[in-house]
Amino acid sequence: MTLASPTTEETDPFCIPPLEAAALLFDAPWQRFAVIGDSLSAGTSDPTPGYTTLGWPDRVADVLRRVRPDLAYLNTAVVGATTTETLRHQADRMREFAPDLLHLPSGANDIVRRTPDFGEIEQILQDMYRMAASTGAQLTTFTLSKAYVVPVFPDFRDRVRRLNDINRALAAEFDAVVIDMWDHPLNDRANLLSADGIHFSTASQAVLASEVVKQLAHLLDTPVPRAVPDGPRRITY
Repeated sequence: MTLASPTTEETDPFCIPPLEAAALLFDAPWQRFAVIGDSLSAGTSDPTPGYTTLGWPDRVADVLRRVRPDLAYLNTAVVGATTTETLRHQADRMREFAPDLLHLPSGANDIVRRTPDFGEIEQILQDMYRMAASTGAQLTTFTLSKAYVVPVFPDFRDRVRRLNDINRALAAEFDAVVIDMWDHPLNDRANLLSADGIHFSTASQAVLASEVVKQLAHLLDTPVPRAVPDGPRRITY
């Protein structure tokens, strides 16, 4: 019996190599990239053998810097931050930085409570989007993965689904690019998460970065490679 070789960053069908990623964004106009938010925005992760130990934001910054060597990059993300805390403690520094590409958190920590008030959550997220849009930057955000589970709350998957719906609606209102991870094939991987069972692994961070690059390429009307599990990437139009 032949055993499958472990996937590495070089063989991962969902990972775009840095040079190829830079080619996809060859005409990207962005020169000031900022990321605010929580641990997802920070790229918090445990190392995965075969993958470079970098979070998705640093990976995206590296790709953009290959296109724009003078790229300025700011990441103010704090592990555990709620949207309210992000607005209170990170917004001023971000505005002072004056980004032209800005990634927003999805509110993952807003629903980790006994009884989340989704009306309040939506209002706070709307305040964040409005503040972010006032910078004039191109906005991006993730939908949360269905693998994001807090077992103590039996309804947590429904919470995530509802939060994703709020973010999709706000993203549409404020012309933000949505990187949809809710039902991505990544969710089925054994090495999806770090040891804490909450944060993505470094392998997943590599995929997140590639998905961000692909969505930015779509925004620029650039053909992007389509991942084929256990097969080569190929260009789609």
